[in-house]
Formats: sequence, C-alpha cells, structure tokens
Amino acid sequence: MKYSEYSAVIVGSGSAGLYTALKLSQQINLPDGILLITKSFLGESNSMYAQGGIVGVIHQNPADSVRLHVEDTLKAGAGLCDKAAVEYISGASDEVINDLIDCGVKFDTNENGNLNFTLEAAHSIKRILHTGGDATGKGITTALRNDVLRDGNITIMENSMAVELLINADNVCKGVILYNELTDEHEIVYTSALILATGGAGQLYKYTTNPEGATADGIDIAYNAGAIIQDMEFIQFHPTALALTPENKNRFLISEAVRGEGAKLINDSGDEFMSRYHDKRELAPRDIVTRAIYSEMKKQHSYNVFLNASMIERANLFKRFPTISSRCKENGIDISKTPIPVAPAAHYCMGGIKATVEGRTSIKGLYAIGECASTGLHGANRLASNSLLECVVCAYELADYLSFANLIPPKKIDDNIKNTIDTYSQPLNDTDYDTESLKRSLKELMWNNVGIVRSEESLLFAKNELKKMQTNFRKTRKCLNKDEYEYRNMLTAALLVTTSAIARKESRGAHCRSDYQQTDELAVHSNIIKSQEKELIYAK
Repeated sequence: MKYSEYSAVIVGSGSAGLYTALKLSQQINLPDGILLITKSFLGESNSMYAQGGIVGVIHQNPADSVRLHVEDTLKAGAGLCDKAAVEYISGASDEVINDLIDCGVKFDTNENGNLNFTLEAAHSIKRILHTGGDATGKGITTALRNDVLRDGNITIMENSMAVELLINADNVCKGVILYNELTDEHEIVYTSALILATGGAGQLYKYTTNPEGATADGIDIAYNAGAIIQDMEFIQFHPTALALTPENKNRFLISEAVRGEGAKLINDSGDEFMSRYHDKRELAPRDIVTRAIYSEMKKQHSYNVFLNASMIERANLFKRFPTISSRCKENGIDISKTPIPVAPAAHYCMGGIKATVEGRTSIKGLYAIGECASTGLHGANRLASNSLLECVVCAYELADYLSFANLIPPKKIDDNIKNTIDTYSQPLNDTDYDTESLKRSLKELMWNNVGIVRSEESLLFAKNELKKMQTNFRKTRKCLNKDEYEYRNMLTAALLVTTSAIARKESRGAHCRSDYQQTDELAVHSNIIKSQEKELIYAK
C-alpha cells in the first residue's frame, strides 16, 4: 500500500475544508505540507449549492449586534444551543467576513456600493449577505477554491475518500486510510492533524437538496473510531424544494430568501395558509414552515404546495434570484407569473461529531468542522444562513489553534494500527453488491419512517429494518468501491439518526414526534459513543 506523510490532512473541499487549508498555509510553517482530499472534484460540496447567504454581524451594519443575532439563534435552536458557542461564532463574524472579502469573495452591494443585507426566516433584522443574488455558496467556494489552487503548500487529491481513521492505543489519531477511486487502491496517510470537513447526510433520504456525495462519510469513520457523536435526531427538512414530479429525488433548493422578499405559500386551492400555523407566517422558523406544508399536503392529498412570488417587483425578482428563476424557466415556470411547486426535502444535519468551535473532538489529533461537526451552534433547529458562517469561523479558529501545535507527522506505527493496515492490504473476496438498489431502499425507509414526523412505531420499524440491511451487507470495514463505502457510511448514520430519535421522547425543533408534545424545558444533548459493552450509549 502507498504511504505518505503530511503535517495536516483535510478531508472535504467545501467552504470549511478550503478555508482551513488556506488559513493553515497562511499562518503556519508546515514542513510536510497540507493534503486536501475530496471525494469527487475540488469544491463539490453542500457549500457550493447554498443559495440564501451567510450571516454577517459586522460593523458595516450598525443596526445589528451580536446580542440580537445570539437571541435569534437561541430562539430557533429550541433550547439546545450552546450559548457560549453561539456567542463566540457570532462575535467572530466581523473579522472572518472581512477576511473573506480580502480572499476575493464579492458580496452583493446596493446602488450606493454598500453591502446589501437581506432578511431570512426567524431573523429579527436584515443581516444576510449574498453573492450573485442567490449563489452565495458558489461565490464563496469558488473564490476559496481559486486561492487554494494557487497555493503551493497545498496538495490536492481528488476522487478519493477517507474510509478509516488510524487510532493508536492511547486514543490518538495518527492518520487515515484512503480509497483512491482512480487507481482502485487503498493508501495510508500519516499526519499530526486529521481534519474532517466532509459535509452532511442529506442522501439518507429519498428527497434531498444535497448533492450525491452527502453520505455522512465523516460521521461514520469518526463514530467507528470511538468519537462522541451528538444530536443526530435533528435533521432539518427545508420547506421549499422544487417539486416537479415524484420521481425528482435530488431537488433544487428554492431559497427561503424568496419568502424573505415577500413570496407567499399557497395550497392546491390557492389559499395562503401560513397564518394558521404561526404569527410570523412565511418567516417562521424552518421546522414550523416545513410541518405546515406537510400538514397542508396531507389535508389536500397533494404532492406539493406552491410558492407565489408574483407580488415581488419583476425586475427585482429576477435580479435577486437569477439562479432560481433560470432553473424554473428551464422547466417552463416564469416565477413572476406562475407559482413554483415546492415540497420539503432533507437539507441539513444539525448533529454530528461533537466538536469545539476550533474543531477539537473527543479524540486527540482529530478535528471536525462544518456540517459533519456539532458545535452546539444550531441546537435543535438551524437558523437560516448560520451554517456558512459556522464553516468559516470554525476553520479560522482551527487554523489559529493549530498554529500553537507541533505538526510533525508521527514516525512510529503502533501495533494496533499495523493490524488495521493489514486488514486493508488483504484481497477482498466478496459479493459486488447492487448498491444503487440498496441505497434506494434505505432512502425510502428513512423518508417514510424517520422523516418530518416520526413515532415510536415508525422508528422501531426503521431500526429493525436497518439492522437487517446492515447484517445482509456484511461489510463494516474494507469495501470493493466508493459506492459500497458510501452505503456502509449511510447505514451507520441512518442507525444513529433513528436510535437518537427513539431516545428523545419529546418533540423539539426539527425532531417532531407524533406521540409526544413540544416541551419548553431546557434540553440535553444526545451523545453517542462507541462502546465494547453496548451498541450505543446515551449520556446526558
């Protein structure tokens, strides 16, 4: 097996991974360089498709404050946010947003040349920055990707995925085993800092706004290494994804910024219905809007509802939402005249690898940032546009933290790590599974039983079926190809989501139990750790 050493290894090339690589390269002398690994091509990620924007609590917006942003975030998070993390990330917003501008990110401005702040659901003030109208993620990711490509300290490895962490007997991460899809071989990489920035888990569900690669890879390998995972029951379903046909599975996002500009939700009968569900109507928190749409669809036995944007001034509508209007036009919809068919879709994973704001996990030498991490910022329900902010602030803080570390790759290969490497050195004589069919069955199961509304009965059924799927698959370590690794990872994550949802005997934020009511009591995080004695342990 091929062997290499790097001072730092970053897995994932969304905004979190790209920005971490840049800041590490700028701030630290790394004699063995930085390796940036991506499962597909550089920049392909959830970040690339983020439309709405990024929170900017910055001095250019004197009407806003950290206090106001923290209040909005805590309220949306339904009592499960870590207030210290929220305050830290909000307070770091000014410095990091302005650093992004220095990196070449061109945020949209108004006619006076000042930054243009907009409103999104559950925000009390206009504080959302955007690029290209509704292509903020693309604007940020592209600028960072271009800087990474120009940086000679960063080695890029595409079409490769991390499949197992190398953890020694002292519970220290020493490196990672990779699967290189181009060579169809496994490789060993040793490092002093292994950073997971692998994104989310939207592909666990039949309908999602996430790209194909969002298969919870980082969460799986961290869990199997013994890292603490928390709050996996909280999956955010975005209320408005383009719903053209039932066969349309990976759905194009219709940003809630459209509702922020005044668009209204209507049902099959043409009635505006949000006033029946919340006093903020279309600008209620995402979980409430999602369940309202779900309720209307059930009442009317309809496949979707509609988003009517015809009341927005036409020129402003097309200027503000060029990506959305173009995609709808491709499908015969003029958004200035015709309501957009929309329905909820899995969008964001609030839980993940338990991590501090600088990315430290329960395993020394292992760091996690972005959507695969759970810092406590989002709580039970993510406030719109906080995710991109979390990616860049945590990347910034991680680079600062590592600037005080001794990033020299370990030279000794521990005995237990040698055993792990031997497992991947052996030929695998096993079935080549029909992973496309297996993934499809898993997604259908999760959508129908661990979706927008859950119950004890549906969750227990899903867990039982998932355990059968895991038994039938039989591969917990080495697999034959990328698709098999993805399915392995999806199975692990689906069981974590389901078991966490069974354990939380209440409705809170994005976790809705039809057999339990919403509570206002202070919530506790659901921690999951690897154990020799028990399959899953819940610690409060």
